[in-house]
Amino acid sequence: MKIIFHKNFDKQYKKLNKKEQKKVQNRLSKFAQDPFAPLLNNHPLRGRYTDYRSINITVDLRAIYKFNGKDQCIFVAVDTHSNLY
Repeated sequence: MKIIFHKNFDKQYKKLNKKEQKKVQNRLSKFAQDPFAPLLNNHPLRGRYTDYRSINITVDLRAIYKFNGKDQCIFVAVDTHSNLY
């Protein structure tokens, strides 16, 4: 699976502390192997994020992405649950 990062994702990622950044890297590595692994809690979103999906990074940290074809996706945001929704 090819993963692309939107500039907004990059900007939000840089604001995370080092521990959170490491957790994001670990979960994205897991995502690349199996996007629907139970650990990720991959689920579709509604409202302003219709057509997007979310995965859990930590208890409160989420990453939002959208599939761009069969083997490609773009991550658009990473932030706390309350900041995203």
